Amino acid sequence: MEDAALPVIQSVAPADLPALFVYLDDHLQDNGRGGTPLFQPMARADSRFPTDKRAAFALGLNAQVGAPGWRRAWMALDADGAICGHADLRARPERAASHRCLLGMGVHRDARRQGLGERLLGTALDWARTQPGLDWVDLEVLSNNAPARRLYERCGFTFAGELPDLFRIDGEQQGYVYMTHRV
Repeated sequence: MEDAALPVIQSVAPADLPALFVYLDDHLQDNGRGGTPLFQPMARADSRFPTDKRAAFALGLNAQVGAPGWRRAWMALDADGAICGHADLRARPERAASHRCLLGMGVHRDARRQGLGERLLGTALDWARTQPGLDWVDLEVLSNNAPARRLYERCGFTFAGELPDLFRIDGEQQGYVYMTHRV
């Protein structure tokens, strides 16, 4: 891939949210389908971005880092301006864990295996390093999602634990792996 063809990564602004939610709904259609591992702990038939999470996402973008519910997000845009990937960091729900945040991310089916996931992770981690008092980025990934786990390991995340059989999704047992990265 030539440099000119690389997707541009930019911060998500509130005005970008309608397009981002359309992208997320489409992205979630791949959850456990067509050879893609299950990557969200939700039934395949229910794989869409929930309405309550949309509201929390919007509120979080406007919250100050360190405040409950804060969130920062980035999206990758292809040459046509279409969203082809995203990453977000958000506050952990535990009040005493404000020195840590949670990572979420995904790459559109047509942009996978081209290095975009590493670029999005790098963008999020670089931002986290500039935030006073933010020391760790954590993530949770379904145990069977080997491609995602390899990506996170390549980007410096380390295994922190696993809860086997945490979910029962579409009749399948799914564990959760916890990984972390000190920034």
